[in-house]
This record gives sequence, structure tokens and C-alpha cells, in this order.
Amino acid sequence: MPVGADDAEVRGAVTAGPDPSLPPATRRRQVRPLYAAGFVTAFGAHSVAANLGGYTHAGHASLLTLGVLLAVYDGAEVVLKPVFGALTDRIGPLPVLLAGLAGFWLACIAVAATGAPALVGVARLGQGASVAAFSPAAGTLLARLRPAGSRGRTFGGYGAAKGLGYTLGPLLGGLLVWLGGYRILFAALGLLAAAVCLWAALTVRAVPPLPRHRATLADAVRAFARPGFLVPTVTLAAATAALSTGVGFLPVRGAALGPLVTGGMVALLSATATVVQPYAGRLHDAGRLPAAAGMALGVGLAAAGYVGAGWLPPVAGLPVAALLIGLGTGLATTLGFTALAAATTPDRLGTTMGAAEVGRETGDAGGPLLVGALAAGTTVTGGLTGLALLLAAATAAPAWAARRVRTGR
Repeated sequence: MPVGADDAEVRGAVTAGPDPSLPPATRRRQVRPLYAAGFVTAFGAHSVAANLGGYTHAGHASLLTLGVLLAVYDGAEVVLKPVFGALTDRIGPLPVLLAGLAGFWLACIAVAATGAPALVGVARLGQGASVAAFSPAAGTLLARLRPAGSRGRTFGGYGAAKGLGYTLGPLLGGLLVWLGGYRILFAALGLLAAAVCLWAALTVRAVPPLPRHRATLADAVRAFARPGFLVPTVTLAAATAALSTGVGFLPVRGAALGPLVTGGMVALLSATATVVQPYAGRLHDAGRLPAAAGMALGVGLAAAGYVGAGWLPPVAGLPVAALLIGLGTGLATTLGFTALAAATTPDRLGTTMGAAEVGRETGDAGGPLLVGALAAGTTVTGGLTGLALLLAAATAAPAWAARRVRTGR
């Protein structure tokens, strides 16, 4: 039985198809600006966040203010992504995508043009709100512009573009700050967002909003309680928790090895997650990697990586952990988004993607907080082990879904 049929049987959902008015060649060409929008999301977030420590050190703010500057971006995303996801379904994804990219440009230019340190916080808030708009809109367009049989490759490519942004953001952001300060960094981000906005406006054809059935609050609760939503969302939250914790705590675990080695381990983790995502999507589209089984495998690999990070000597444990966590998060992220698209009717894609992104942001913040709290009460090994146990427990949801596929129930 084809993978798409397996997944639909597991979730009992209607598979969302592409817009039939667009020819296949056009749909393939139009996803490239959407990949670029994903790159803007990741590059913009990490290029600024990784260099805010220098901003504080230069006397512009206290450590408390630094924490607020780091948190306000994610806070805006958590609050606004469901709102913009619903708006995407109501007015169509392209206007929301373009407005979000334009808003990102405005937030960056405000700092680049004035150089006022006080505007950095406002810019971070504006960036987060803008990403909350164009991120679910991009996901919706990807699902509607590509046939169901190629969505794995599509979301794998999108994830790889974001992974490249996460990897290059701190490095290129630091280089830009070194060359010309924070005004240059924000100017470069603004130009990047403007270029992608123009590219999308000229290339991506508007897909109209689809007729929607009137839904009550009870209907919405039932929709978000379905396995077709819960299983991928739990998987995405777990994968994001594993990735964000690895970036922060693998260097702590290997502190004795020096910053060059630990920085290399973080780069290895990010690069592995970036490279694996397109391959995971292709395997899924070819029917060789069912979504439910792949999500369980991915989260399980990440759990094994944290066992290695916590209990093996750092010189051996960190490379093993980086590879396993990167491989696992890459698998889980690509297949999680692919499963969400397959489980959602086209008229609800924006709402679903926005709500699922809240799950991801929860994992992004919750993973490091959990490990930090456990490490404060025990050791770093204790914190990493606690996350490994939580990830192992999170494999239960996709494993249950995979078992339903095998048994046909």
C-alpha cells in the first residue's frame, strides 16, 4: 500500500491536494522563493540572537534585557502564529507571506537607518511578528502547490533551507557585526527579506482561499485532538527540543575540550540535520519510509544521542550525539510537516500549520529549560538523561500510529 494511503488510514483524514489550476512545472518553480523565505526565518533569528551578547557587553543593556531581547522574538511567534495561520486560510497564503516579509524588512530597516540601540528590542518584536505571519503561509503554499506524492521532498527541501540559515546565521551575522556593527547586520537582513519578498511577488501565483465549512469551538477542539494533528505536533515539539538543547548544552558537556571542538560539534549537528531532510523526504515519497515509523525512528535516534552525550566520555560521546541528534531531528521534522499536510484539508492548512508551530516553539523553549533545571539540581549528565527519557516517551505517539498502519485499525 502506498505511503500516502497508509498515512491517511492511520489518521482517517482527507489528504490535501495541490491547487489543480497550476501546471506541475509552475508549481516546482514557485517553491524556490518559499525555500528562501524559510532561510530568512532561520538566518534572521540566529544571526541576531547569536550576536546579542556582544550588544550587551558593549554597554547597551543588562543581562536581564538580553534575556528579554532573546525571548521577545519567540514570544511573538507563539502568540501570533495561530492568528496568522487562521488569516492565511481566510484571505489566502500569498498576501500573508508578502506582508510578513515586508514587515520583516521594515523591522530591520528601522535599526539600520537610525542606529538607535533602543530600537533593537522593537525590531526583534517586529521580526518575530513578521515570521509568525510568513512561516505558516509558506507552509500552506508548499502543501498546496505540490502534489501529495512529492510533499516529502518539498518539506525536506524547506527544512534544509531553514537548517542552512540556522548554520550560517551565527557565523555570517558575527562577520557582519565585526565589519560594520549592528546597523550593517540589520541592513543586510532587511535587504535579504526585501529581495525574497520581491521574488515571491513576481514568481508565486496567488492561490485563492478555499470555501470553508462553518466550525464551532467544539469542532476545533476535536480537530486538534485528532491523531493526524497530535502525532506530528508532538513529534515536531520533541525534535525542536532536541535540536535547541543540543545547540546550548553539548558545548557545556564538552567544555573541557575547548570552544573550537564544541563549536565543531554544534556545526556537525546542524549540518547533519540540514543534509538529511531532503533524503528523508525522498524516501517517504518513494514509499520506503512511512511517516509514522519515520517520526518514531527520528525521535528515538535523538533520545539515543542524548544518552551518548550524557554517559560517554565527551571526546567520544559528543560526535556520536551530534550525528544521532542531527539525523533524528532531520527525519522527525521533515516527516512531521509532511504528515501534517497529508492529514489536513486544504481549507484548514494555515490554521493547522500555525497551531503546530506553537508546538515547535514550546519544544524550542521547553527542552533547554528542562535540561537546565535538572542539571541545576543534579549534573549536566542528569539533565541530558532526563531529556533522553522524555524523548523516548515521545516516541510512543508515532509508534502507536505506525502500529495502527500495520494492523489496519
